[in-house]
Amino acid sequence: MQRALVIGRAIATIKHESLRGFRLLLVQPQLADRRRPDGPPLLVIDTLGAGIGQTVVVTNDNLGARELIGSIQTPACWTTVGIEDE
Repeated sequence: MQRALVIGRAIATIKHESLRGFRLLLVQPQLADRRRPDGPPLLVIDTLGAGIGQTVVVTNDNLGARELIGSIQTPACWTTVGIEDE
């Protein structure tokens, strides 16, 4: 799991069948100091309704993503699992 800042939403006119109906967010992983990025931005499936500027907890648990989506054949890897309180 990793803390990340929501920096945008992704809109796709065409996406994998398994991702239909799911919101996609662009997040920037953060180091523990919350000031420096920890790698490149990631595309994540949002099931919690997070908004731009919020800090979320994301995970790259492939099994969890497949169970959430209900499909074994999905390109999804990252999902939101929590929104940080302010």
